Amino acid sequence: MSNKHVRKMLRRMASGGPVEVAPAMATMKKLTRLAFIAQQFGYAYADVRQGGGPQGDGYVLLIVPDPSPEASARAERNRAAYPDAGDGGALPPLDPAAIELLKARITFDITAKHTDRQRILLAGGGAVPLAVMAGFGLGSGATAVVITAAVWAAVMALVPVGLAVNRRYRAKYAALLQVAGFTPVTDPTGRLRYVPPGGQLPGHGNPFAGGSPS
Repeated sequence: MSNKHVRKMLRRMASGGPVEVAPAMATMKKLTRLAFIAQQFGYAYADVRQGGGPQGDGYVLLIVPDPSPEASARAERNRAAYPDAGDGGALPPLDPAAIELLKARITFDITAKHTDRQRILLAGGGAVPLAVMAGFGLGSGATAVVITAAVWAAVMALVPVGLAVNRRYRAKYAALLQVAGFTPVTDPTGRLRYVPPGGQLPGHGNPFAGGSPS
């Protein structure tokens, strides 16, 4: 995890408002560690969406102030113990159990972003440019049309496999969160989310409204 991203995130958190973090090459490991560090200084993970990175195909992490007394006390302790964290100094040690729960929440949110029907439609639309490029790159006229149709059909044949994998991941992480005491709730958009024991969903409707990626 880059200290540059941590420093930038912590400095933006000083504003006291919602913060979007969009590191380049945003791997799950990087996202969960950034969310964990944010939790140590008074913030909480809120949501994740696509749209980050140079090509716009990465992930954007949303963190928001955590008003709970426990979060305030934790932040106070860590600011005293790690006063130079925002300037590249030492950071609180990672907690593997907390990291695993953040991974479960973020992964579940990613897999629950779209229904199976929406994923099929997205896959169908996304496969068109690929099929056209392959068809007209390998042939012309009627041959190109045939190749295009064959490539599109081949890509769509893989969609059920992708849906099955997505459902398996969603079920796996939902079970892990439930065992940890997280509660399933439906947000205003109809999307299933999990909130910590005694917690609630941050924001209303679109939690990303008003933020700008760092």
